[in-house]
Amino acid sequence: MIFRRGVIAAIFLLAGTSISNAEIIAPENVTIVDGEVAMSLTGSAGNAEAGATVFGNKKLGNCLACHANKDMIKQLFHGDVGPEMDGVADRWEPQQLRAILVNSKAVFGDETVMPGFYSLEVGQDVRKDLIGKTILSAEQIEDVIAYLSTLKE
Repeated sequence: MIFRRGVIAAIFLLAGTSISNAEIIAPENVTIVDGEVAMSLTGSAGNAEAGATVFGNKKLGNCLACHANKDMIKQLFHGDVGPEMDGVADRWEPQQLRAILVNSKAVFGDETVMPGFYSLEVGQDVRKDLIGKTILSAEQIEDVIAYLSTLKE
């Protein structure tokens, strides 16, 4: 009886997962209009705490490599290639931040060194195991947007 309940729960869990995955906008289907991506990539708002983890993690977003951020002052090696993140929520709307994170080159032009974190347009000489993959997932993008939205002056 316990096994049967577990199987039924697993089926419902998997069904829920597939429904939520159906809401995710695939990278090739994201549209940037006037420097904005209006809709959430996942159909829901992100988690700011998870976004802070992605932002500061060198194996995920590695955003600190280019952007100083007083909110993470205890972490070492803040970069100065990109703008400071202090007050970013006062300068950009979430839909603008989403476009920048998805594909910064579509917003700022090809000269920007910022990668497109949810784009398949990754340039030349990509490792074969990374072809067709994004740097961050749709959920991670939404989490970073939620975190950046907390950074006000």
